[in-house]
Amino acid sequence: MTTLIHPTAVVHAGAQLHPTVKVGPYAVIGEQVTIGPGTEIGAHVVIDGETTIGAQNRIFPGAAIGLESQDLKYDGSMSRVLIGDHNLIREYVTINRATDAGAITRVGNHNLLMAYSHVAHNCVVEDNVIIANSVALAGHVYVEAGARISGLVGVHQFVHIGRLAMIGGLSRIDRDVPPFTLINGNPAQVRGLNQVGLQRAGLTTDPQAYRELKQAYRLVYRSGESLSDAIAKLNQDESNDLVRHFSEFLRAAQQSDRRGLTPGRRRSRPSDDD
Repeated sequence: MTTLIHPTAVVHAGAQLHPTVKVGPYAVIGEQVTIGPGTEIGAHVVIDGETTIGAQNRIFPGAAIGLESQDLKYDGSMSRVLIGDHNLIREYVTINRATDAGAITRVGNHNLLMAYSHVAHNCVVEDNVIIANSVALAGHVYVEAGARISGLVGVHQFVHIGRLAMIGGLSRIDRDVPPFTLINGNPAQVRGLNQVGLQRAGLTTDPQAYRELKQAYRLVYRSGESLSDAIAKLNQDESNDLVRHFSEFLRAAQQSDRRGLTPGRRRSRPSDDD
């Protein structure tokens, strides 16, 4: 194992590194860190706290993972960072551990976190997510699978970002982002369905299911109905997974402990592109 660790790196004797882990110059790895097979740790990376990192990840120079929560309520309790497999974590990314004892900041599998992006305490990032340069996720943000967050976006604490949502650059996100939608602006607005993302994910191959999703979207954002009335009328047919997920997400966003929904360009006549 020592042949894969640069002689200037500082790896605590208590850290558990698979023999195939590579550690670059001047990296610092703490006592409670566990790193799985094939993961590469770049120069000047700092990994500390109770942090578990899976297999085949690449962590680029200057990243800082598992350091204390920036929440002023953090009292030094033992909390965790859990990172899955096949992630690209680029230069100077920061991923903070959770605030409360036993709580977890979680990053799934096959994600790309671009340079200078920040994942704060208690966040969850599912799988196949792209977070672009200098995006800041505040505490307790939940990002569902396949979401795309463009550069310089700020996301308010406790916001939920839905599956395959696409958020445009420089947007301010302070409410929940519905799945399968395009969002941009400051203040942010829902602009339409993320048709390209849905197509790339293979979710437009069933014309009937896709047509029903568009109908559900138009009911909520283009019918002229009030938001609460439109959501109440959404089809709850369990056979269409797209509509079911869209409906469940919107209903959950109306609960009192959530941030509410990002508003849309409400008009009564939908265009062919919506």
